[in-house]
Amino acid sequence: MRGTKTHRVKTISEYHQLRNLPRPEHPLISVIDYAAMPHNFQKTGINWVYDFYFISLKRGLCGKIVYGQQEYDFDEGVMFFISPNQVFRIEVDPNLTIKRSGWMLLIHPDFLWHTPLAKTIKQYEYFDYSINEALFLSEKEETTVNNIIQNIQQEYHSNIDKFSQQIIISQIETLLNYAERFYHRQFITRKISHHKTLSRLEELLADYFSNDDLKGLPTVQYIASALNVSPKYLSSLLKVLTGQTAQQHIHEKLIEKAKEKLSTTDLSVSEIAYELGFEHSQSFSKLFKSKTNFSPLEFRQSFK
Repeated sequence: MRGTKTHRVKTISEYHQLRNLPRPEHPLISVIDYAAMPHNFQKTGINWVYDFYFISLKRGLCGKIVYGQQEYDFDEGVMFFISPNQVFRIEVDPNLTIKRSGWMLLIHPDFLWHTPLAKTIKQYEYFDYSINEALFLSEKEETTVNNIIQNIQQEYHSNIDKFSQQIIISQIETLLNYAERFYHRQFITRKISHHKTLSRLEELLADYFSNDDLKGLPTVQYIASALNVSPKYLSSLLKVLTGQTAQQHIHEKLIEKAKEKLSTTDLSVSEIAYELGFEHSQSFSKLFKSKTNFSPLEFRQSFK
């Protein structure tokens, strides 16, 4: 995204104005019918940053959404979750016109003030890894989230009273909880894509531990960055596929390499620890014993 102009949208009212939409009925929350938006609404070649939460489900857009180094086509039933201050770009083919449908839910953080959701919304992992993984819905799942959006819209269309905010907050929480369920389902059903990620992880760790110039142990952040996913997403994916977190997976591969060196070479424990990226052999020995119930020397002696 280097060299691309970045445009920050601070308020929901400003978003409506930019998209040539009527003023929002509520300044802090808005549901927008995607089909009702002008065809020329999207300026391409611009990075966008919103100061509010943006949740959307779109159909029929001829283009891609670009986050970092990732691109995603707007396929049917695709949901995106964008939190404040995330940078993204939408590239649209202006020459293609397809019947568009879907919705956008805009939620300003101020709407969540003095509610538990103000804190818990940050715990929904897909607001972090949504920039690396879109949510693909089945027809049944799409119907479920569409019904929730209709409930939110109906509530703020009606006369606002002292119960309105809490009812809308409850509906938002329901939407987020369903999305979390659907993401977990996706980890299981999209096995081909996820197993490719697992294969790339195995190759990455093998290359890392084969490097003669290791500079410390690989961090989850380093591995996730190399795989172009977020640390939370990587750990969630591995937990479903392997039952281990990303950190546990890294340690497992480290122990495998350590066992190989202990059983096939005459290198000292200190030399092996250094080759595997440890500054102190005591740290290596402690980790090795915690994972195998043997000290490195005990493990080596079992082969004699």
